[in-house]
Amino acid sequence: MDYDGARAYRLAGSAARICWLKYGERSRAGLAFNQAVADGRVSAPIVIGRDHLDAGSVASPNRETEGMIDGSDAISDWPILNALVNAVGGATWVSFHHGGGVGIGYSQHAGQVIVADGTPEAARRLQRVLTTDPGMGIARHVDAGYLKLLRPRNARESKSRCSNRQHDGRTSLSCGYMP
Repeated sequence: MDYDGARAYRLAGSAARICWLKYGERSRAGLAFNQAVADGRVSAPIVIGRDHLDAGSVASPNRETEGMIDGSDAISDWPILNALVNAVGGATWVSFHHGGGVGIGYSQHAGQVIVADGTPEAARRLQRVLTTDPGMGIARHVDAGYLKLLRPRNARESKSRCSNRQHDGRTSLSCGYMP
């Protein structure tokens, strides 16, 4: 398959740096990256980051959290709690900022970065951060009243419930699914 870097960058970044993973897959990937560094298959630490595009780290009433069924679109408690959970979980870098592509003052976001350096300590931090960080999105949506999203009757129902809000051709509501 040919790689069109210019086209990919416009949409989501280069293939070498973007990785969309489901709940549970992030921590497994982080541990695999850490093991690759520990084994010498990768010669340097790997930095894993997540900016504002996550279900539990954003208060953005004009984009990511647009139309929350409980009206909590702009409540910043969730991104603040997300930043705090990432900090105590052992993230290497935690940020709290506003703007996030919709303009200064229109949203608040928490970001995190964690380093896989091949050590057992990093493995413990990776497991915690890459589980609790996306888990905040599940908690936020359950708190908002989206409990039915966690246990759909079948895959088709899950897809239809999770993709009911579109903005610029993309799903604006991120939701977690735990089998």
